[in-house]
Amino acid sequence: MGFPFPAPIAVPAAVPPSSRPLLVGYYGEHNLGDDALLEVLLSQLPSCCAPTVSARDQRQVAERFGVSCVDRGDLRAVLSALTPATALVLGGGSLLQDSTSFRSLLYYAALILRARLQRKPVLLWAQGLGPLRRRRSRLLVRALLSCCTACSWRDPGSAALAGRLGRQHSAAVGADPVWAMPPQPWRGPGGPIVLCFRPTAQLQGERWRPWLAALEQLAPDRELLWLSLHAGQDQGLLERLKQQGLLSEALASRSREVRAERPADLIDICAGSGLVLAMRLHGLILAALGGCPVAALSYDPKVRAAAEALGCVVQDLADPVDPETLLAEWRNSLDRPQNAARLTRLRESTHVHRDLLQAHLGRTG
Repeated sequence: MGFPFPAPIAVPAAVPPSSRPLLVGYYGEHNLGDDALLEVLLSQLPSCCAPTVSARDQRQVAERFGVSCVDRGDLRAVLSALTPATALVLGGGSLLQDSTSFRSLLYYAALILRARLQRKPVLLWAQGLGPLRRRRSRLLVRALLSCCTACSWRDPGSAALAGRLGRQHSAAVGADPVWAMPPQPWRGPGGPIVLCFRPTAQLQGERWRPWLAALEQLAPDRELLWLSLHAGQDQGLLERLKQQGLLSEALASRSREVRAERPADLIDICAGSGLVLAMRLHGLILAALGGCPVAALSYDPKVRAAAEALGCVVQDLADPVDPETLLAEWRNSLDRPQNAARLTRLRESTHVHRDLLQAHLGRTG
């Protein structure tokens, strides 16, 4: 007797597809960065594809993107959805890592190994690789990389790590695919300060004070918009800081929380700002696509790498911070947009991810 798998939410295809890839990632988590990744991935699929997407909130993803979905939290259901699929695509983000947990790595290992047993292509699309802190993780990923049909990496560090793990022919490296989203023109100086902040272990309690002290003195006549990317994590951060007594009355009086429903909404909000201070990787990228001035607060090496590629100011949250130095750098960034040529180069470098899909999915099935 088989397991009673839950039925995926289905959206009928208008034309019978020749390719039915299963797309796996952190989709349907109410995180605008992951929504942006999925939006770009779907736009880059060959026209012959009718994908199924693993998603936490299946209904939201199905209604927003018009795709069939399966519950990403139910491994048995996702493995079942792999059976009729013609390929497995691990789409965007850093899925092969053990910082979340070793169990998370085992989840993707199960999918990759099942796909190879079924003789289906396995594509790593625009992946970040690592961190891999455990020896057993590195051994497992070494084996998994040998099972993959083709890979594209979102940064040189991931490609280098893949090479050290034995994937010597994985040379397709481009910028994060979210750079490929349609940009908007900056609406000029004088706009509010937008904060794409997130909770993080590096900023707890009193460790917020030097950052907030610099923020209080930065353009004190402008509104502060606390823009949450992740509904489950970022939303409510402003209120929590108020309750902890970390915001002065002056700072609190000109602060309000805002929420964008879609990545394009976030780009539009940032296009009207005088400066965006971003902690999240995709907060930084989406803000830069609004043409506005940006500065990064790095909680993870991937944020620093993106900031350096863009050429914007970046401060590591783990480093000692001098509020006066921080304030001077932010003031120097205010109302000064990023170099347009750098933005263009980043956008152009994302073509390797589209090429991967066109080469391997256009001829499956």
